[in-house]
Amino acid sequence: MLAIEASRLARNGRDWHTLIEFCGLVGTILVDEDGIYDPRHPNDRLLLGMKGTMSELELSLFRQRSQEALRQMARRGDLVSRRGRGYVKVGRGRIEKDPDKRVQQAIQLVFTKFAEFQSARQVHVWIRDEGIELPAKSRRGEAHGVVWRLPPYNIVHNILTNPIYAGAYAFGRTTSRISVVDGRKRVRRGVRRPIDEWDVLIKDHHAAYISWDEFERNLKAIANNATGMSSALARGAAREGELLLPGLLRCGHCGRKLHVHYGGKLGRYNCYGARMNHGAKRCISLSGLSIDAAVASDVLRVLRPLGVEAAVKAIEIQSSETTAAERQLELSLQQARYEAAHARRQYDAVDPANRLVAGELERRWNEALQAVARIEGDIAAMIARHPPPLGELERQQLLALGADLERAWSHPAATPATRKRICALRSRRSSCAATARSFMPSCTGKAAIIPSCM
Repeated sequence: MLAIEASRLARNGRDWHTLIEFCGLVGTILVDEDGIYDPRHPNDRLLLGMKGTMSELELSLFRQRSQEALRQMARRGDLVSRRGRGYVKVGRGRIEKDPDKRVQQAIQLVFTKFAEFQSARQVHVWIRDEGIELPAKSRRGEAHGVVWRLPPYNIVHNILTNPIYAGAYAFGRTTSRISVVDGRKRVRRGVRRPIDEWDVLIKDHHAAYISWDEFERNLKAIANNATGMSSALARGAAREGELLLPGLLRCGHCGRKLHVHYGGKLGRYNCYGARMNHGAKRCISLSGLSIDAAVASDVLRVLRPLGVEAAVKAIEIQSSETTAAERQLELSLQQARYEAAHARRQYDAVDPANRLVAGELERRWNEALQAVARIEGDIAAMIARHPPPLGELERQQLLALGADLERAWSHPAATPATRKRICALRSRRSSCAATARSFMPSCTGKAAIIPSCM
């Protein structure tokens, strides 16, 4: 076998020594620029082994130096390999907000809705129901700009959990874990690490969509909504049912989550964790009515100062001319009209006799005009679905409900899902006010403007 620096073909010393052993068995001569070696001779085997060891060491040094160079760039905040949606790369190591206002408002809308819903899943459901598209990089390259499409859930979750939107530069957020399964190495990549274990975290690195404090609150809210096997310490999201706190209460004896049992119209909170896992007796069993009454009293006490403010905000929202979905459609319409005008200018600039080019430009112009007509139709349909404006009587009812939250809480139009949302968000003043604003219109016979997150 004739090769130049054959030891560099091996990933590690084991592969190189395996090659030497195999060549010795079949009597193959190894030749490089320094000489000829017979793996069957001990001296040649020793020399080949030393060459392989030196090459492996050299390769390790090269890898170590290149990785250290990347770490040094990351410590300075100059290593920008990936940027989030809504950001563009400027120069070699700087990023800034996308100058397109439509892109900025679409990203900001995700955070605005999460502040209301406190659930990444519900933000995704609302975006899909309203038909709001989010920007994405074109698969044909950056030169083609961004494309707009309905986002899957993981895109919404990534926007809410990515520190780049809080103006922070982060490096080393994930790691790899190696395990041995059935005698074979298995590498699990992309394992998330806690914030205090990130390699680099530089706050106020670039323009932000939200503050760092809001980002941390969002992470905490998402973690508390977890319901999987690994979320034993999470608060958990509220479940369906008539009771207020299913999935949110824990046993004071064993710390396990309480289960809900309904018998007819009445419900009870029971702790079955010890009996199911260890065969022990049931810890506690409590009436749901008494607990819910105590919780409702505490929630109303906290929300009472916000009642009138929530009613006024509800009136303002009902009286506003445009919603968030309409604003996104209006921006989309502006973009579509620009593209249609651009396509027309291209068509007007071409020689009509050159049909090979004129035909293609005419087709693009027609497609742009069809996109404009489609968006205009969507806007007209959305305006037609608007609820009628509030009358003077309904305004007075809202203000009365704001001053008397007990009556609003027990109103027949107030669903258990809305009450559970208020209970889950009572610790945050702004979220309580936002939830109460969605609660007020439903008590006057109008459709609620914020859906339930249960």
